[in-house]
Amino acid sequence: MPMIDLDGRVAVVTGGSSGIGLATVELLLEAGASVALCGRDETRLREAEAGLRARFPGAKLYAARCDVLDPGQVRAFAAASEAALGPAQMLVNNAGQGRVSTFADTEDEAWAEELRLKFFSVIHPTRAFLPQLERTRDAAVVCVNSLLALQPEPHMVATSAARAGVHNLVRSLATEFAPKGIRVNGILLGLVESGQWRRRFEARPDEDRHLDWAAWTARLAGQKHIQLGRLGLPVEAARAILFLASPLSSYTTGSHIDISGGHSRHA
Repeated sequence: MPMIDLDGRVAVVTGGSSGIGLATVELLLEAGASVALCGRDETRLREAEAGLRARFPGAKLYAARCDVLDPGQVRAFAAASEAALGPAQMLVNNAGQGRVSTFADTEDEAWAEELRLKFFSVIHPTRAFLPQLERTRDAAVVCVNSLLALQPEPHMVATSAARAGVHNLVRSLATEFAPKGIRVNGILLGLVESGQWRRRFEARPDEDRHLDWAAWTARLAGQKHIQLGRLGLPVEAARAILFLASPLSSYTTGSHIDISGGHSRHA
């Protein structure tokens, strides 16, 4: 049973065809919201859409291929979403994966690519949907970010720096949008089960082949000093997103929720 009734509200989720984005779409639909989602991979998007329509046959759902780094595509997605479902009241900016690299092996092109991805995956959708958010009540923007924003890792130097910038951007947008009645918040992810971790598991060395997924991730959690002893689940991140996107958090803006299972070491 959903924790809140979002019937009559419209939510938009970028990167909504897999992982945390898809889990967020599912929770929003369970709560009765109309949902527009987008993704870059057409095949994966249509598979996700088919699964959602089978599970929620009466739901109001719109799915479109869109590269959030292309402002024209994002503007077109915003217009089509509004035409299909009405003006958005909730926008979830779900950024992409991290880049593993140190300062020594990160070239200028890689820096530019990572900074562009992390910033403009927030900037383009927020800019495109802002006119809709301004026309609705209890509007909210949620940005999916990483604990790297406050707890950088040297082997992810470019991603850590970009994540810190997005953390600051959330605070700036919250201040600017508050007079418009729009709340802006974020979540800070630790290690969450994903396709990226599954691929690392499949590529594990021969000496680790005796470990199944549960044992391998439990060992990883121990190595990373995650107090809860496991990786997070996409739905656990999605629950925090639902809270921040909905009126459940009506007096919260410029804030971040830590979803790291105790991995956080920052003050």
